[in-house]
Amino acid sequence: MTRCLIAAATLALLAVPSARAQDEASTSPPAPTTASSAIVLTLESAGDIERKVVTYQCDNAESLAVHYLNAAPNFLAILPVDGASHVFVTTVSGSGARYVAGPFEWWTKGEEATLRDLMQDEDAPPMATCLAASNTP
Repeated sequence: MTRCLIAAATLALLAVPSARAQDEASTSPPAPTTASSAIVLTLESAGDIERKVVTYQCDNAESLAVHYLNAAPNFLAILPVDGASHVFVTTVSGSGARYVAGPFEWWTKGEEATLRDLMQDEDAPPMATCLAASNTP
C-alpha cells in the first residue's frame, strides 16, 4: 500500500486580538495578530501514485496550473478558482474526466478543459475554456 501526503494551500485564519492588557486611557484597540496554517491530507493507495501538473492556456488569456493526483481509488485536481485553491474530486462522466468542488465543475477531455459554476443557468457560458499547454510530471 502506498501513502501520499498532500499539502494544500496556506490558509489565513481569522484575526485574533492580542491578549495583552490595554491601558484604560488608550482609545485604540490592540493590533490584531494573524496566523496561517497548512492542511495535510494522507491518502493510501493500493497501487502507484501519479502526480502531474498541467498548465492550461484559457480563453480569457489566463494561464492555469492544475495539479492532478491519481491515487486509486482517489483522483483529485487542485486548481485556483477566484483566487483560492480548490480540491476537486472525480465524479461520473460520460466522456473525459469530470471533477467537482462545491459549485464548480472542471471537465477535461483530451487537451481541452472547461471550468463551470454549476450554480449558474445551464445555458450560461463557462467561467473558462482552456487548452493544455504543457504537462509536467
